[in-house]
Formats: sequence, C-alpha cells, structure tokens
Amino acid sequence: MTKFQLVATSAMGLESIVADEVKALGYETKTENGKIYFEGDERAIARTNLWLRVADRVKIVVAQFPATTFDELFENTKAIEWEQYLPVDANFPVSGKSVKSTLYSVPDCQAIVKKAIVERLKHAYKLIGFLEESGATFKIEVSILKDLVTLTIDTSGAGLHKRGYRVGQGDAPLKETLAAALVKISKWSPHRPFVDLFCGSGTIPIEAAMIGQNIAPGYNREFISEEWDWMNKSIWDDARVEVEDLANYDQHLEILGTDIDHRMVKIAQDNAMEAGFSDLITFKQMQATDFTTTLTDGVIISNPPYGERIGEREQIEKVIVELGKIMKNYPTWSVYLLSSMDNIEELYGKKATKKRKLFNGFIRTDFYQFWGQKSIK
Repeated sequence: MTKFQLVATSAMGLESIVADEVKALGYETKTENGKIYFEGDERAIARTNLWLRVADRVKIVVAQFPATTFDELFENTKAIEWEQYLPVDANFPVSGKSVKSTLYSVPDCQAIVKKAIVERLKHAYKLIGFLEESGATFKIEVSILKDLVTLTIDTSGAGLHKRGYRVGQGDAPLKETLAAALVKISKWSPHRPFVDLFCGSGTIPIEAAMIGQNIAPGYNREFISEEWDWMNKSIWDDARVEVEDLANYDQHLEILGTDIDHRMVKIAQDNAMEAGFSDLITFKQMQATDFTTTLTDGVIISNPPYGERIGEREQIEKVIVELGKIMKNYPTWSVYLLSSMDNIEELYGKKATKKRKLFNGFIRTDFYQFWGQKSIK
C-alpha cells in the first residue's frame, strides 16, 4: 500500500484531542495550528474518516513548496505526479486560500493550479484537447501561508461533523465535533450518569452515547474517497468490519437530556432515534433548575444560551446562580459549562477547577469545569 502524508484538520483549541484520537488509531503525529499531520496508507484514510470524532476533515498532503510568483506556483504544481492520484476522467475542483502571502489573489492561484494539473494530466495520459472530468471527484485545495504553498486532496467530502443523524436542529446547534470534544475533555466514562440540562437538539447526549458504546462517528455515512478507484472497496469493507467489531452495543448507559422547550425535546428524540439511541437516552422537558437525582458521581455537560437576546442574559444568569446552589447538594457530581459569558464562576458561586478556551463557530467561549468530589464506595 502507498504511504501518504495526511493531515486531520481541527477547530482551534481542539488539536490535542484530535492528536490523541489519531495516536489511539496507531499513527504518530505532529501538530500545528488547526492541523494534525500523520503518515498512513489507504487503510489509514478509511479508518481516520470513520473514527475521528473531533477532527473536521482528513486530507492528503500532496506537496508543499515556497512560491512568490505565479510561474513558481505553476511549475511546482505541474512537476507533481498528479496521475498517481487522479484518473484520466477525474473531476477536480480547486478551492483556495491565501494568508500573509505575496500571491494574495485566491482566484488567480486556483486558476493557475487548475491549469498546471490539466497540463500534467494531459501529458501523463497522452491526451489532446479537453479533460472530460466526468468521473470521481477529487477536491483539491491550494493553501498559501506566508508564501508556503500546500496542496491537498480532501478525503472526507462533507465535513466529519456531519454524522448523518441530525434530522432537525434549533437556532444555534452545537457542532457534533465540538460536542464530542466536550465529552472527551470531561473524561466521562460510561459507568457514570450523564446529563445535559440544556440539551437543545440533543447533540451532546448523542455524542456521549456514541463514545460510551465506542461507536465510530462515521458509521452511518459515506465519504468522497470511497468513489476513488485506487481506494479498493475491500479497504472500506475491512474498516467497517473493525467498526462493528469494536462497538460495545451491550454497554449500559445512564444518559438524560432536558430542555425547557418541548419542541427541542421532540427534535432531540428524533435525532437520537436516527442515531439508533432512542432506547438509551432519555429526553424530557423541564427547567434546568428542577434537576434532582439519587445517583452519585455523575457528569453534567451543557451549553446554556449565551444571553445574546434582549432580556435573555438576566434569565440565564438566574438559572446559573440557582444551578450552583442546587449542585451543592450533589458534591460528587462534576459540572461542565460552555459559555461566552465571562461571569459564570461568579454566578455559579464557585471557582472552576479548570477553564479551557474554545471556539463555538466564531464565538470565543470558555469551557468551565467544576469537578466533583470523589465518592467513597
């Protein structure tokens, strides 16, 4: 099998979690801002797409080279053995981005890369005239950062956050990859009760259930690289057999999601059913401040509203104050809150054990971690 230089992309602040996931699959990593590099063969492409919970995409790094002129960009791109990746009928759209670089015109860079690949393929396949581009799709990206060009091919297609279970959502849904990251950061394990008091469309509880039963997040979807002729079907079949073999469907889980809005509860139930967890996760309509439990050692992970609408902030602040008081009755429970509000600790009445800066889309947030006491059993 061919060895590729691969890169898993991630949201800022989540690189270490993605790196841990890649390492857990048996690959050595090197991390830069938003990028986790590793080497692997065709099997690695299939396995990482199926298993990575927190990464955005998996790409093949075709080449990296410096370029400050369009001639350099063209010649270096043309020198690459594109025929190793692209069949004669490949459909290869080129996207691009340029940051702090001499070659700042992205449309020009895209056009030049496209032209260089066309020239290379026509020469390699001894063609005259046009390339048909009627076959499988290979999404190529030219990315230029400080005059260093990186050319990649996307192996995922739709972003890895698209698990295939979301049949409905609310106004501000949490990305599935971020929800999985929150569960991972909490170090929750499946023998502990799990609650989301602001569950919205149910993303955090569903991601927790997937983690709890060791179900690969990509089990229910397809990937663009499955169309490629050099990605043998048996590679994907074997990777999916591994997914099935490692899933622990018998693992008992105690997961509850609650929301004040009955419409969101219904959407969460529909999403859980689509994911295959309708019998594992309980969703109910209730106020967060009505939380009570007889269980110990539980984990609450929630993404309460950020109070951006008029009058909403005061309301949310009252709820957080009340929640802080309620949780004093459950000292062995740990509470994790993702919020853009900077007075969460003051409202909750306790200093967070840890805080982690994360981005929810373009919103800068903190993940406040209030660890519970260890219970004596």
